[in-house]
Amino acid sequence: MLDMVRVKICGVTSSNDAQLCAELGADAIGLNFYPKSPRAVSPFYAEKIVRGLPPFVATVGVFVNWAPEPVIALCQALRLNFAQLHGDESPQIVAKIARRIPVIQVLRVVQGIRLPDFARFKSASAFLLDAAQSESYGGTGKTIDWQLASQAAISHRIVLAGGLTPGNVAQAIATVHPYAVDVASGVETGPGRKDPAKLRSFLEAVKWANQR
Repeated sequence: MLDMVRVKICGVTSSNDAQLCAELGADAIGLNFYPKSPRAVSPFYAEKIVRGLPPFVATVGVFVNWAPEPVIALCQALRLNFAQLHGDESPQIVAKIARRIPVIQVLRVVQGIRLPDFARFKSASAFLLDAAQSESYGGTGKTIDWQLASQAAISHRIVLAGGLTPGNVAQAIATVHPYAVDVASGVETGPGRKDPAKLRSFLEAVKWANQR
């Protein structure tokens, strides 16, 4: 039997939303520290969100083009479980951070183009595949080529992102067989505001797919 696909809810901006994600069965939440993102949170407020979570819910800090030292320092101060690097970080920067905290390396997939070069980031614990879009570091709401992603999932720990919703996540899981799925805009009423009904439907769809 395949491992159960895990769920990360990204762009959480409130303690209430974080606690709801946990209650509904999310495995991880993402806290975005990219100032230009509509889902950005301050380190001060992120600490309140983390402190209110129950045990066994992983926390992921999302960073865009930060130097290694501040990433490590903030993750350690907030006791975050993972650093998700969503910018144009070099393999050397990824490796330096990965020596102190596990890294989820984001690779942006261009429609109709072959998969990115995973071998450049050997120190990453997992790879998040998201849709590429000019001048955007994720959160585009665009799906990627699931057939391409399924090829990557054969040999890599893949976190599938990009345009996932309660209506398509089960099909995405059946096609890609990822390690985890990641959703932000697909379960929102607006950027950073999670919709309880959509969250519940999304997690129920993943549970259904895991039982197939």
